[in-house]
Amino acid sequence: MNIVVLTGAGISAESGVPTFRGADGLWEGHRVEEVATPEAFVRDPHLVHHFYNLRRAKLLDGTIHPNPAHQALARLAASKEHRLFLVTQNIDDLHERGGSPDVLHMHGELLKSRCTECGAVADCREDLGRASVCKACGHLDCLRPHVVWFGEMPFGLDEISVAISQADLFVAIGTSGNVYPAAGFVFLARQAGIKTLEINLEVSEGTRIFHESRRGRAGDLVPQWVDELQ
Repeated sequence: MNIVVLTGAGISAESGVPTFRGADGLWEGHRVEEVATPEAFVRDPHLVHHFYNLRRAKLLDGTIHPNPAHQALARLAASKEHRLFLVTQNIDDLHERGGSPDVLHMHGELLKSRCTECGAVADCREDLGRASVCKACGHLDCLRPHVVWFGEMPFGLDEISVAISQADLFVAIGTSGNVYPAAGFVFLARQAGIKTLEINLEVSEGTRIFHESRRGRAGDLVPQWVDELQ
């Protein structure tokens, strides 16, 4: 069976990754326009770097670990009976740490930097700032977090569309259903006649679109679902 799985903030939240966006819409006290747009980076690179440096440090401080949902998806990826295409909206590395060998990060990766001069992408586990130098081209003050900001195009959309068109099952785990284009993947699956399943802690914006919806913690329900497939 060909299975496409989309994961969102809910699966990482169970590992202790802060969602950062509060009920008031602020990210750590900042408006999205201040820390998560290309214009914000041009206007105040120090603030944007500081915001992501804090997130990176939190991810690496030893308190955040993969949970059973991440590990269950890695087990599914290793199955000889099924073919898994795993795409995540999350910028952390918990899927990889949980054992998944191939993950498409459509919103980028916090532990990578990107050069605005030459486009080089490199591993990054330290703070970034205006004094950072690109190891590929040697330019100063040209590195940015390798994440997709509001107003930018997510990565891998064509690859994701092809994978969904060839799938037998589309599963969304821990997603809010209100962030596009990811929120539209279930529509692509339904249009292609593909069975759809949602696993979420609560009702999402897209719950009514799925053939089946299961309520509960991803760490409990994802291992159960993977067991059903074996």
